[in-house]
Amino acid sequence: MLPVLDTLVVWWGERQAGELSIDKGGAMHFVYLPEWLADDKAPALSHAMPKQEGPFGDHACKAVFGGLLPEEGQRTAIARALGVSPDNPFRLLEALGGDVAGTLAFLPEGEELFQAYSTTAPEPLLEGELAELFNRLPSVPMLAGEGGARLSLAGAQSKLPVVLTAEGGIAIPRPGEPSTHLIKPEPDRFPYLAANEAFCLALARAVGIDAAHAEWRTAAGKPFLLVERYDRISVEGKTHRLHQEDFAQALGVPSNRKYAAEGGPTFRDGFALLRSAATRPAREVLKLADAAIFNLIIGNADAHAKNYSLLRLENGEVALAPLYDVVATHMWKQLSPKLAMRFGRAATVEEFDIGNVARFAEEAGLGAPFIRRRLADLTEAVRAEIEKGVQVPGNPAEEMVAPVAEALSARASIVALKLLET
Repeated sequence: MLPVLDTLVVWWGERQAGELSIDKGGAMHFVYLPEWLADDKAPALSHAMPKQEGPFGDHACKAVFGGLLPEEGQRTAIARALGVSPDNPFRLLEALGGDVAGTLAFLPEGEELFQAYSTTAPEPLLEGELAELFNRLPSVPMLAGEGGARLSLAGAQSKLPVVLTAEGGIAIPRPGEPSTHLIKPEPDRFPYLAANEAFCLALARAVGIDAAHAEWRTAAGKPFLLVERYDRISVEGKTHRLHQEDFAQALGVPSNRKYAAEGGPTFRDGFALLRSAATRPAREVLKLADAAIFNLIIGNADAHAKNYSLLRLENGEVALAPLYDVVATHMWKQLSPKLAMRFGRAATVEEFDIGNVARFAEEAGLGAPFIRRRLADLTEAVRAEIEKGVQVPGNPAEEMVAPVAEALSARASIVALKLLET
């Protein structure tokens, strides 16, 4: 190992858990602190990083910690704004790692968690300020380098962690303050995307699938999605972080290999992960099977390994996180219709048939008759809820959600018919 150049302290909530360092060759290393190792109640930071005395190398660090960072164009724009290389996750975590997915925080040595915010309320943005913020995000994602903001969320879509005030206003988290929600401005090239996702998440909950709560909103005429963070809880008026990691992180797979077609995790890997990591694996396996079926029905082709996560609950149990980033992507012709994770051997709903039911069931370690029954139940539930009328928080205009409802009902009918084929 080359000489260490810099070190970040990795915090779990209000405790120091380990140290992440970068050497003069640009490689990262992580080591647990002795007091964390000695505490039997202190968990591993990742399924891919079990507690051990020796250091973890660059590959594991990039998969687990680098997996907390924005991707693709978002990452490039952030690096440009900060004056660092997009290929240097350590420097990006140094700049952005104050509030990330889960309970971790990354701070320079000697810097303490800032907690003065806890007795005061953040100042909400005015509607015009929020609209102006949306205009700035493409060039300065995560507000990188602005006003002490140290915020990060994985993914390639524009989004920003925020705090929802008691009065319903939206505020930027102050340094060290946990965010409570995230906002996802609607991209100009994907009209009605915010309404599409709000509808799909509401539909998922309506058919009994645990999914993130989201509300469609506008600011100065600009649509956006306000999503409640499931990895945050409020205790006596104070926001606390819950730990989570997506399947790619938990399996030690870097973000640039999140798609199964590129060697990333498959459903077989996801089910095996739940059986290994979940506190109640049998229950969580069934939840993942339902999530996979739902994504097949609605045509969410972008449900890759970073769109499924493990969540450590307040009582310490590890469960499948609520479904998130749920969009009927087939509504846009410029997006690939191929599923990020094949359902059996099927890459599209057109390829789906009874043979794929048996293949998927085998990957899940479940019986084919059970999977066939869940497919039938969920296709019927989707059609029934759409017929009844899905209540979408924020009440987007009918013209925004009616085409989605019609398309999803039609897809559910196609899947139902394919189940009748022999």
